[in-house]
Amino acid sequence: MPRMVQCVKIGQELPGLEKPPFPGEMGDRIYDNISQQAWQMWVEHQVLLINHYGLVLADPNHRKFLVEQMEEFFFGEDAQMPDGWTPDDSPGAAGGKGGGPSRK
Repeated sequence: MPRMVQCVKIGQELPGLEKPPFPGEMGDRIYDNISQQAWQMWVEHQVLLINHYGLVLADPNHRKFLVEQMEEFFFGEDAQMPDGWTPDDSPGAAGGKGGGPSRK
């Protein structure tokens, strides 16, 4: 039986991640509060951000930008999915505010 979490993004109790997605406080916070489905939504949204802004993951500023966007996506003021949204509606992602990173 999968580990269940009360997903703060989707607002329902759903299967959680098998392990923290990366080390540190943010990884633990995601592990404790984000479902597998919400994590997949982030992965898809992250790809959009990478492509839209031409991010290079070797660049520390670009990685920092993605972490900031991830925190906003999962835990920001508008992180909760809209009323009436159900997990089966769409695999697409919503969220993330602000501009892209500076390109240096």
